[in-house]
Amino acid sequence: MANEANTKVITGIVRFSYLHVWEPAKIEGSEDEKYSVSLIIPKNDTETLNNIKKAIEAAKEAGKNSKFGGKIPANLKLPLRDGDIDREDDENYANCYFINANCKIQPGLVNKNGQRITDSTELYSGCYGRASITFYAFNSNGNKGIACGLNSLMKVKDGEALGGRSRAEDDFAEFFEEDDILS
Repeated sequence: MANEANTKVITGIVRFSYLHVWEPAKIEGSEDEKYSVSLIIPKNDTETLNNIKKAIEAAKEAGKNSKFGGKIPANLKLPLRDGDIDREDDENYANCYFINANCKIQPGLVNKNGQRITDSTELYSGCYGRASITFYAFNSNGNKGIACGLNSLMKVKDGEALGGRSRAEDDFAEFFEEDDILS
């Protein structure tokens, strides 16, 4: 039987996409509003990918009796997806895997110094960081698989904003020192 230590992963540096950690949002295929993020994981981050694969296997074992009736189904829905296949039209997912993680309560959000992030402009789709995630088995309405729960995020560095929205800091950077224009 797996315990949380076997199903929990702290990722290497990943990119955050479809970031909804300030207010919950509806998840596709669900009635519930949840906090969520898509974690873009470079294919060359073999340590993170191996840890995720081990945690998924541990979650399968943990769910074998409690969710799957004593036998792991062959056609389980799995959370680790190939960006080159499932997001082939999005260059941000090229040569990467991705996982969609979510939770019902707001995840912990910290910067690289361990200080809590409370400014919603500080953490956004496109920045880089680490994620604490936990894998678990589900069996709901005939759908069986392994899901990924979001525990917390740590921002490590800025990145180009995703989703077509620019940051005010970037848009107006050349004007910041022109404080006497209207004088």
